[in-house]
Amino acid sequence: MTASIRSRTLAVLTATALMCALLTACGGSSGGSDNSITLFNGQHVQTTNELVAAFEKQTGIHVNVRSDDENVLANQIALQGQNSPADVFFTENSPPLEFLSEKHLLSAVPSSTFGQVPSQYSSPQKDWMAVSGRVSVLVFNPSLIPASQLPTSVLGLADPKYKGKLALAPGETDFQPIVTSVLHAYGQARTLAWLKAIKANAAGHLLSDNETLVSDVNRGLVGFGLINQYYWYRMRSEIGVSAVHSQITHLAPRDPGYVIDVSGAAVLKSSKHQADAQRFLAFLVSKKGQEIIAHSSSYEYPLLAGVKAYSAETPFSQLQPNSINIDELGDGATAIKLLQQAGLL
Repeated sequence: MTASIRSRTLAVLTATALMCALLTACGGSSGGSDNSITLFNGQHVQTTNELVAAFEKQTGIHVNVRSDDENVLANQIALQGQNSPADVFFTENSPPLEFLSEKHLLSAVPSSTFGQVPSQYSSPQKDWMAVSGRVSVLVFNPSLIPASQLPTSVLGLADPKYKGKLALAPGETDFQPIVTSVLHAYGQARTLAWLKAIKANAAGHLLSDNETLVSDVNRGLVGFGLINQYYWYRMRSEIGVSAVHSQITHLAPRDPGYVIDVSGAAVLKSSKHQADAQRFLAFLVSKKGQEIIAHSSSYEYPLLAGVKAYSAETPFSQLQPNSINIDELGDGATAIKLLQQAGLL
């Protein structure tokens, strides 16, 4: 998925999405035949395409994929309601799913599917389920800033000594759960002050996407930034180990900036193909689906027990993130408002 697509936020609808919502002419049915489903995809296109191809081969069910920013898609689903052409919604992050859950637009996930992954990462209402995970890390260039000089807490990003050294991609939806975690730990006033301070520190390096951020750090254009770990592994795979001049490290255990973020999926209540749509959900958390995620170019963590992530990554079981739960992460609306108030969106 391109950076320009991912950087849009929950409050923004594209003209296309709005037109579809008003006219329902962009797909009035949930697929072209009884053996077809429509997937609204906010996940990385490459990984989704691998999953879809394997699912189609295994089941014979065709999947019509429509990819866009997850928040644009969530807004389109909410506006269209029962007229949504989507059968399944697949996201990078949990807030868009929680947004639709609060509007009672999602079908219950069967217990046989829901129980495949740890329940703490899925919907408290059991109407969407986690598929994969990522973790926030600092990416840094040791030639510009040694590891010993990095902040160990997310609040430390606001220290004036990092002015000109910090890079951020605040429009990325991956950043919203981190803001929500800080908000949950410290309240709105302190979170807003923190956002304004990190904006000042990142002046000149407020970037449109995390791919640019990790590339700029690696090329020595800026000292460090806050990302999800998979961006760094994907860059390393693309440019080769010999061209990597950056490293990643975690914040202190349990710090509010040390967040496990989950990708998830749900079946829409409005779907006319409930059985086939639920089969797709079940496939995503099956051994086959989780192995595709484990070995895909997305470098996300599979959540099914016994399926291991890319060997170079810190094992999922050894991570020590903040204990904020899915319910507390919510729909991200307050985080977006604070980002807007701080001038970061």
